[in-house]
Amino acid sequence: MAGAPSPPSVPITPLLKDELDIVIPTIRNLDFLEMWRPFFQPYHLIIVQDGDPSKTINVPEGFDYELYNRNDINRILGPKAACISFKDSACRCFGYMVSKKKYIYTIDDDCFVAKDPSGKQINALEQHVKNLLSPSTPFFFNTLYDPFREGADFVRGYPFSLRQGAPTAVSHGLWLNIPDYDAPTQLVKPLERNTRYVDAVLTIPKGTLFPMCGMNLAFNRELIGPAMYFGLMGDGQPIGRYDDMWAGWCIKVICDHLGLGVKTGLPYIWHSKASNPFVNLKKEYNGIFWQEELIPFFQSATLTKESNTVQKCYIELSKQVKDKLGKVDPYFNKLADAMVTWIEAWDELNPSPNADAVVVNGTAKAK
Repeated sequence: MAGAPSPPSVPITPLLKDELDIVIPTIRNLDFLEMWRPFFQPYHLIIVQDGDPSKTINVPEGFDYELYNRNDINRILGPKAACISFKDSACRCFGYMVSKKKYIYTIDDDCFVAKDPSGKQINALEQHVKNLLSPSTPFFFNTLYDPFREGADFVRGYPFSLRQGAPTAVSHGLWLNIPDYDAPTQLVKPLERNTRYVDAVLTIPKGTLFPMCGMNLAFNRELIGPAMYFGLMGDGQPIGRYDDMWAGWCIKVICDHLGLGVKTGLPYIWHSKASNPFVNLKKEYNGIFWQEELIPFFQSATLTKESNTVQKCYIELSKQVKDKLGKVDPYFNKLADAMVTWIEAWDELNPSPNADAVVVNGTAKAK
């Protein structure tokens, strides 16, 4: 696994080709797509250009894509565009909103194809799809990790009544090479690299939070999409680099409430570039203090029985954010309002019969 792998050359059979969009936030030319071409070319790409909308972003030929910049976001959402972060990778969630597909895979533009310990190139998208299409086990931990994986099963003592599992809403992938560290850890471990490949997928148990990273992430948009709001971060805000973690804490509370599962582990991508730790520290500074209040808040958050859709769950959670976290800093009042605006914008762009589907035992059902 020394060095970034070379581009794959073996064609693959794309899974869910017509049911999945790939969302990429970027400020630069997307040359990294050349390495992903055999894996990504069959799919539709939604590119969200951050920063200066007058800058031209080049996309390699042969890809089916649509590209949105800030002018497009303002045109499509009008005043509600204020809920989409500017100069922050959180802008990617606009791509989730405009997609019409059932599944989303999102990846950063400094992530490349990784190799497993045998030297085989990893088709990250294929593994994410397998994770999403197989059930999760949030209510009882299986010591062989994912029992639905080939060669595994439920161990002795696992309740038969729980063996059907729960629908998987989120597949959280990992990274080789540059770890996803916060700025203080980057500063004390500047040369650390992740070379440890763990061949496992596990379900995050109900009641357990996790730090979600958005650089290698897939989810079922129909099951959890309206809660995949990456917050109000970046330019003009007192915090950055907590966008994906904010979404992760919100979706985990909602998944636990609605009986949905979250998986983490495989697949790995190759994270090629460490961001500047001093720049990151400036962005994270408030978050490092605030997270000591945020984690207990989400750990104790509960939702009412009346919140039987993702949208209702998210609105109820936004009220709790304002009531409890507004005391921590006025920013959270602004964030709570943005959460409501996000749902309003989502429902305007997604007026399908299932947009307000009731979730019964982890399964979305039209009202």
